[in-house]
Amino acid sequence: MSDAPSTRPSPTATTARSAHRKALGLAFAAAVGGFLFGFDSSVINGAVDAIEGQFSLSAAVTGFVVAVALLGCALGAWAGGRLADRWGRTRVMVLGAVLFFVSSILSAVAFSALDLAIWRFMAGVGIGIASVIAPAYIAEIAPAALRGRMGSLQQLAITVGIFAALLSDQVLATSAGGAAEELWLGWEAWRWMFLVCVVPAAVYGILALRMPESPRYLAAKGRDEEARSVLASVLGPDEDVDDRLGQIHRSIATDEKNAELGSLRGSALGLKPIVWVGILLSVFQQFVGINVIFYYSTTLWQAVGFDESQAFTVSTITSITNVVVTFIAIALVDKVGRRPMLLIGSAGMTVTLALMAIAFTQSTGSGENITLPGAWGVVALVSANLFVVFFGATWGPLVWVLLGEMFPNRIRAAALGVAAAMQWIANFAITMTFPPLLDAFGASIPYFMYAIFAALSFFFVLGKVQETKGKELEDMGEEAPRPAVA
Repeated sequence: MSDAPSTRPSPTATTARSAHRKALGLAFAAAVGGFLFGFDSSVINGAVDAIEGQFSLSAAVTGFVVAVALLGCALGAWAGGRLADRWGRTRVMVLGAVLFFVSSILSAVAFSALDLAIWRFMAGVGIGIASVIAPAYIAEIAPAALRGRMGSLQQLAITVGIFAALLSDQVLATSAGGAAEELWLGWEAWRWMFLVCVVPAAVYGILALRMPESPRYLAAKGRDEEARSVLASVLGPDEDVDDRLGQIHRSIATDEKNAELGSLRGSALGLKPIVWVGILLSVFQQFVGINVIFYYSTTLWQAVGFDESQAFTVSTITSITNVVVTFIAIALVDKVGRRPMLLIGSAGMTVTLALMAIAFTQSTGSGENITLPGAWGVVALVSANLFVVFFGATWGPLVWVLLGEMFPNRIRAAALGVAAAMQWIANFAITMTFPPLLDAFGASIPYFMYAIFAALSFFFVLGKVQETKGKELEDMGEEAPRPAVA
């Protein structure tokens, strides 16, 4: 009989892995909301020219139909956080899925630009809800040691959704011989592009109906047995579930003892400083111009020398790059920490955006009809893709991680809703201002502006953002101390 020690894992280790797999599965399910976010933001791109021709729209009206969904997203994000505190996280997920499901069908059968804009706004409300609830829910069910990686799944799902939308648009347009051509049942391909959205919406709704409620919400509502059961299923045997539940209740009791702690109101321009940190993280994430790369990349690629027919291939490569580099964040966020990665991202984005701005000072032509001579085209192309790498590995996923975990329990959903609403408004502002800036000043000035915002984001993180790696949600303080310089 051998005296060699057994290599079979202990029952405790097996149970811990099972619990972590359960938490990971719930995080993946919640992140489907991020997939809807990414899918919706890109699906319109394949349909926009066909819609403009179908309804004989001016460029301004077309731009509004495209961008109005972002305003719906801002409303959905703002309302979603408050509804989540009243109804629970999973019920609000179902609401978001229903809104997106219905609006996808109505967008597909739209008969004018007006009703299409209404249904796009409705879709935006659903996406805004999903964008708030997913990071909040993931943060509240994830073990502290894995929370960063699980929170990064939101951004991974967004990038996969962008890629899936680009791919489905291309397949449908190619099958019909063009987005404006009839495909099946007498419907044009662009209508089928919207109808495809019902699939992820239905999946998200079904998953939400099967997911357990957040233990933090259950504890706040006095449903301790349910909260204890959920905590035990995701934390594993190494964690004292009763002690964790006690921590949650002490946090809630502290908030209730001082009513102001349960409010977003504070002395800093009417809001708590921690809420302003979340808002500025969201605004900086958009003001570095990431959506200009995705929404208006055709201008850059044509300036470098690609013809219009190659735009999809190049955009697809960029979207795949965005997906791949998100895995860098997933691998490093719980090891390196949030602040160091954000600082690296800010520095990298500043340099690459500045290089793009310099390259476009050498351009000839105006508006969208510009050309970059010689090596400057290569500089712009490489810089644009490196910018996507720096953003996708740091600010893209980590802002969502921080928004999900940085706020105290009592205000988490509401504060996240305000921050996410500002993110959508910032997205709208960048999307709407780039074309007139491009016409008036060329591409150099907008990219230089984004480089300035990237540089400012570095100093903002250095001075105002607190490291949250490894902390329990109940340890997130109201007033974050000024962090030491890294």
